[in-house]
Amino acid sequence: MAKTDIAEQKASTALAIMSDLEQDAGQGFENMSQEDYALPFLRLLTSTSPEVGDVDGAIPGMILNSVTGELFDGKRGVQVVPCAYIRQYIEWAPRGQGGGAPVHIYPATSDILSQTHRDPGDNKDYLDNGNYIENTANHYVMVIDENGVPSPALIVMKSTQLKKSRKWNSMMQSVKMTGKNGLFTPPMYSQIYRLTTTAESNDKGKWFGWEIERTGPVKSNDIYMACKQFAQSVSAGDVKVKHEGAEGAESHAGPALF
Repeated sequence: MAKTDIAEQKASTALAIMSDLEQDAGQGFENMSQEDYALPFLRLLTSTSPEVGDVDGAIPGMILNSVTGELFDGKRGVQVVPCAYIRQYIEWAPRGQGGGAPVHIYPATSDILSQTHRDPGDNKDYLDNGNYIENTANHYVMVIDENGVPSPALIVMKSTQLKKSRKWNSMMQSVKMTGKNGLFTPPMYSQIYRLTTTAESNDKGKWFGWEIERTGPVKSNDIYMACKQFAQSVSAGDVKVKHEGAEGAESHAGPALF
């Protein structure tokens, strides 16, 4: 058989397979719900992150997808579309106790902080039982890869990064468009942002923080509809989050050495 014939046969086979793949799209996932998926965290790596030293190429200042293990250069950053926002007060047991899972999660309307105190030289808000409360901003996003494919993730901001969270919220709220009835605020998931990392410090230490820049509107209808569906799932309570505490992956929220 000539090389040309072989090439044509391979091309024909590939087209046939693609046709079958499209026809059978989604099969095998019928019995899966949101509870059967792990929502990835987009995390900033510091020198104390377990991945640094264990994962090839992982260095402080990079961004990690906690499920896929994909690393992003902090200076280049990642493109995301914010889809939903939830702020919570999370109760944690002291380091070495509690198994790394939250003791309790309180809504943003809770008065739990009125029941806390701070020890000298410590910025944590402690309950009388010895546990502490973290004011936690949860940004649900769609990560847009280089091929324009969206995938859901969660960015948790707390401690020093709460200021960045408030700034981002203000940026999103300030976006305006003009419609038939005048100015209006478009949905959160109408805009794309680039998140990079930057070195920060204060008298307690050095760490990496987020830098956020709006790059423009979502232009793909497929991406827009995927983001809208994700936002609706979060709003309906269908998206489950497994937070990890002081001994887990989500421990690096405040000052940490490079």
